[in-house]
Amino acid sequence: MSTITDSVAPQTPPTRTPKVPGLPLIGNVLGMAKDPAQFFVDCYRKYGPVFRVNILGNNYTTIAGVEAANFMGTREGRECLRSKEFWEGLVAEYGATRSLTGEDGESHKSLRDVMKRGYSKESIKGRYNELVELTDRAFVRDWPVGKMVPVVEAMQYMVVDQLGTILTGVAPLEYVKDIRVTILHILNVLVTRQRPKFLLKFPRYKKAKARVQELGAKMIADYYRTAGQKKDEDKNLIDDVMEAHQNHPEIMPASDLILTLTGPYVAGLDTVANTTAAIVYAVLKHPEVLARIHQEVDVLFASGTIEEDELFKKIPSLQGAIMETMRLYPIAVAQMRTATRDFMFQGHLIPKDELLYVGTSVPHFMEEYYPEPTRFDIDRFQKPRAEHLQPGAYSPYGRGPHTCLGKSLAEVQIALSMARLFYKLDLALEPADYTLKTKTAPTPGPAMDFKVRVRGYRH
Repeated sequence: MSTITDSVAPQTPPTRTPKVPGLPLIGNVLGMAKDPAQFFVDCYRKYGPVFRVNILGNNYTTIAGVEAANFMGTREGRECLRSKEFWEGLVAEYGATRSLTGEDGESHKSLRDVMKRGYSKESIKGRYNELVELTDRAFVRDWPVGKMVPVVEAMQYMVVDQLGTILTGVAPLEYVKDIRVTILHILNVLVTRQRPKFLLKFPRYKKAKARVQELGAKMIADYYRTAGQKKDEDKNLIDDVMEAHQNHPEIMPASDLILTLTGPYVAGLDTVANTTAAIVYAVLKHPEVLARIHQEVDVLFASGTIEEDELFKKIPSLQGAIMETMRLYPIAVAQMRTATRDFMFQGHLIPKDELLYVGTSVPHFMEEYYPEPTRFDIDRFQKPRAEHLQPGAYSPYGRGPHTCLGKSLAEVQIALSMARLFYKLDLALEPADYTLKTKTAPTPGPAMDFKVRVRGYRH
């Protein structure tokens, strides 16, 4: 694959990029809104790895499939694609100068260096049993026996409690609804641009946004009130961000603090909550999988404490269920980028400043990589099959330089939370043949009205 600049023409004429037919004014919104993952798969099958879509009058070139997933990890991919344009609205809405998600190159690396310890697996080292206690607390608070529990909402409260306590030392449960409303509006209107801008003028959004800013201000005030009282080993994400602000204000100016400090809640509320809710559905839908998981978690928690180094070795079926759920219900259906310069991709000329979707989840649903791709098969990931290890075939956390910073932390958080849930609670779908309803905005996942019955406690 050759890269070209503005002043150098391609040696062979580029292939004409096909345009996906759509409706007047709204373009391909309906297809995207119904099932974005399947929409990109269908387009890939019909048009190949490069095609153009229209969303509310905005045209986007889409590159998709293993071709796109592998391209994201190359040097050329890093040099030809940037993230800034899609996140400028979020940054401006907070009055900030930049965000981790919207930066590339050295600027992205400098921000990632500030936050990587706080978002890493190391941030939770020695605290697995504390995470279990936080999860149990969520069950007592939000999963009453005999009731139908709204799963996504319950998971959102659990995630804020967990991430807040582990990453920042603050579990602001009273702000969960405000965070949810703020995320919904900002991602839909300013990032994915699936909704009109006038929604940001509604009092409900303005109140929620003000509450999130209030939360950020409290976090800053709490830091200054306790500054100097922590040992180095007890420091968390807030300490790293605030110390970067004090020592390197050019990297972390005051204007960026609230956006950065509330980031864990924004990042985890929708993504982790949607994923864990989908896991609940997928496992309960397959009783044979639930039985295998029950055997594993009963052994895992038999001694009452967790041996951290042994966690994933003891729950292969649960880990397979988690990975299979993330394949079938991906959060990162497509990544959004802008072309930094003219470049060739699969014979197509992608012009400088072109807005792009990168459909990295397309291979998740292709039988070429996953036989019977719609079947929930938790053994796909075990050797010798290891279907996910085919180049470009599995991208649950995105691809390239912007691969989820909290990936290793999320893996532990999700595994422990799900292990504890299936160990403690006796849950049931009602009716037993219930088929999951999903939402697509701002990120794909189970619908907010998805509920399960808590029949009792297993332990």
